[in-house]
Amino acid sequence: MMRRWLIVAFSVFMASQGIAWGQITRIWLTHRTNDPSKIVVNWETSRPGNSVVEYGLTQDYGRHAAIEENATLHHVEIPLAEKDTLYHYKVSTGSESSGDAAFKAYPTDTLRVAVVADWQRRPKLDGLMRDNVHLLLTAGDNIPCLWQQCGVGIKDDTKPYGALVDAYPELFRTVPILPALGNHDREIRPRGNKPPADPVYAVEATAFRKFFALPDDGWKWHFDCPDFDVRFVALDLNHIQDMGTTWQTCHPFGKGSEQYEWYDRVTSPPRPAFLVTVHNENNSHMRSQEGLAWHRMFRRGTIVVSGFGYFAERAELDGFTYYNTSISGRGDKYPDPKSRFFQSEDSYVLLTFRKASRTMAAEVKDLDGKVLDAMTFPASSGTERPVR
Repeated sequence: MMRRWLIVAFSVFMASQGIAWGQITRIWLTHRTNDPSKIVVNWETSRPGNSVVEYGLTQDYGRHAAIEENATLHHVEIPLAEKDTLYHYKVSTGSESSGDAAFKAYPTDTLRVAVVADWQRRPKLDGLMRDNVHLLLTAGDNIPCLWQQCGVGIKDDTKPYGALVDAYPELFRTVPILPALGNHDREIRPRGNKPPADPVYAVEATAFRKFFALPDDGWKWHFDCPDFDVRFVALDLNHIQDMGTTWQTCHPFGKGSEQYEWYDRVTSPPRPAFLVTVHNENNSHMRSQEGLAWHRMFRRGTIVVSGFGYFAERAELDGFTYYNTSISGRGDKYPDPKSRFFQSEDSYVLLTFRKASRTMAAEVKDLDGKVLDAMTFPASSGTERPVR
């Protein structure tokens, strides 16, 4: 009798606090295709079941997409037929459901994209939220590591990524994210002072690819916004000096490797007027690889943004711009030999594409939204510049 009374009392308390039984609160948005005509709604549930998304231009929804499955991790893709508007949606699995949420459809005049990296400290992102971006990219290291929360050697546990979403619920349910990989994203055991007997990193990034529904094969991807003639490309580059050891963290990148040949293809003509590459390696180290071949490929694009160091930086080489950004940006300093702007400051990069002027503005901003550095890039003619 007492147990029943306690259950009733707790139910009344929950209702008084506005907390619904079985409410789904962990939701995030991604893209699984290379274009913005579809978006993936992702969520987790406490019990396995089907996956249903109701969506539309009002809270009446009117459309739905469903997958009959028995899952706790849900990825449902929906079409985006409208632009310059707001989509409302909610998700449900069995008796569990979410409240209403909304995201911006892609625009036709001005596109805002933010790039962050090094998400270990979970700082406030008030400035980024005020920028009201349409898309969020990362340059790697989206979690501290896997092994501390999941256990040593566990490759497929997604708990650290769930904790990331829980830290920024409004951001993840309103802005689609396309993350790049860093070494922390697949660290399955402590690194130590020398390469151990067993691999420290899960190169295949099982948990990352399980949690995020992404284009291509997930560990590398590209995403196009044709209205603004822009392509975003993510590479799997980090700790490249450890290739061939049990410290190896990323996929091979030398000539003839899958990654090298793929990047050569997605950056070769015909290509969009703007091309932004994100990765997690030291820019000066990476561009020198394969006899400057990586630098030559990078220069086919507009900019490269890395999340290698805990600082904000803009470097210039052969008329090409390399950025580094970090929202944990007050650590050791490793300035690029070609650095033109350098600051020990938490930062993100805001990219603003204006269709009318065919320009891309790149602003390095602190976490309050203050501009630390600004550049404007015109649309490319597609002509590759020689390396001096």
